[in-house]
Amino acid sequence: MSRRVVRQSKFRHVFGQPLKADQSYEDIRVSRVTWDSSFCAVNPKFLAIIVESGGGGAFLVVPLSKTGRVDKNYPLVAGHTGPVLDIDWCPHNDNIIASGSEDCTAMVWQIPDSTPLRPIMEPVVTLEGHSKRVGIITWHPTARNILLTAGSDNLIIIWNVGTGEHLITIDNHPDLIYNVSWNRNGSLFCTTCKDKKVRVIDPRKQEIVAEKLSPHEGIRPMRAIFTRDGSIFTTGFTRMSQRELGLWDPVNFDEPIALQEMDTSNGVLLPFYDPDTNIVYLCGKGDSSIRYFEITDEPPYVHYLSTFSSKEPQRGMGFMPKRGLDVSKCEIARLYKLHERKCEPITMTVPRKSDLFQDDLYPDTAGPEPALEAQDWLEGKNADPLLVSLRDGYVPLKNRELKVVKKNILDSRPAPRRSMSTCDGNFQHQVTLEKLLEEIHSLKVTVQSQEKRICDLENKLSKFTNGTA
Repeated sequence: MSRRVVRQSKFRHVFGQPLKADQSYEDIRVSRVTWDSSFCAVNPKFLAIIVESGGGGAFLVVPLSKTGRVDKNYPLVAGHTGPVLDIDWCPHNDNIIASGSEDCTAMVWQIPDSTPLRPIMEPVVTLEGHSKRVGIITWHPTARNILLTAGSDNLIIIWNVGTGEHLITIDNHPDLIYNVSWNRNGSLFCTTCKDKKVRVIDPRKQEIVAEKLSPHEGIRPMRAIFTRDGSIFTTGFTRMSQRELGLWDPVNFDEPIALQEMDTSNGVLLPFYDPDTNIVYLCGKGDSSIRYFEITDEPPYVHYLSTFSSKEPQRGMGFMPKRGLDVSKCEIARLYKLHERKCEPITMTVPRKSDLFQDDLYPDTAGPEPALEAQDWLEGKNADPLLVSLRDGYVPLKNRELKVVKKNILDSRPAPRRSMSTCDGNFQHQVTLEKLLEEIHSLKVTVQSQEKRICDLENKLSKFTNGTA
């Protein structure tokens, strides 16, 4: 009688590989802020990295195609007055990014497809509501313009960035919030807190649905994320400071589905989860390796797959959405590893001999269109993400402008009086340049409309000449 010893899985041989040196992003001064954020966010169009900046906080946004050395004078996104702590791309608009900062504000930015001529200083909207630093930013997975922020004031605020106003404030955390993760349809989110509790919260009812004290017994920071089927995956530390991972059922939080010890390193494990393949990638700050695990319905439920190792420790990590992967090379994930002075893409690939599209590796994935409007979600509706096929690859959409219906609260404040100086001269120069660019744009629009009118008239004239009219 034959006995199967090795577990069957199509992801058992997934291997990580860094891209060639000329495909990295060089000469980037990655932020040195002591905050357990990933410091990096990526989507199919852009790479954003929090960087060192004098006189406030800033982050760098470059098109994915702009590899190699980044010019030291490349324009930054630099509107915060304190260091930037977290950034997150909008899942429904690849040109919109949100940032949280030590200056107690969150800001939402529109990034142009073309390289800006100067630093981007004006956000589309500024969100003011926290009394301490804003360390966590995360967008709603299915509803348009819904943004969640969490601050060191132990508050969670949910905003409608389309109107610039806050919708919900949740104040049931007695201590610092470590992380927040939405579930697949955005009806719930889970949090980890310094009081050693994991909480599952219904934001619209503003109530705790379930909670677990000390899923990991250590006192060091934890992380928790929702999986596709509604389970909660956690990373933390044992009482002996060993790193540990766990899988929990929020309906029955008493006993873990799985609990595994890993190693004795002291870096917080940042989990990046792919709901399409059910694989979670664990990246420890200061580690030089990335471990990945597959979550299944079979014991032991969390299956170790492999480890990608390199010589350099990582300062942070970005995770590409499925839409941005190269399906022709059987790439199932791509991570962007931050070094001290560069960002290195690492691809995770399933070895296959065929060049044909692999349906089993690429089920339909979450697309860029929102499933709900903000008001629908607020009124209690839920919807799963709208899915798209990757059979022919994904082409990023053109720039769509974020329109704020309600004026920003900052617009009503009088501008501070300033004495004339060289700084004012530079400001006047910027204003003049903006006016010129606006006038050029309006003239181009006028010319294009006139050209269309001329074409229409010529077509009519030719019909009359040919006797077909």
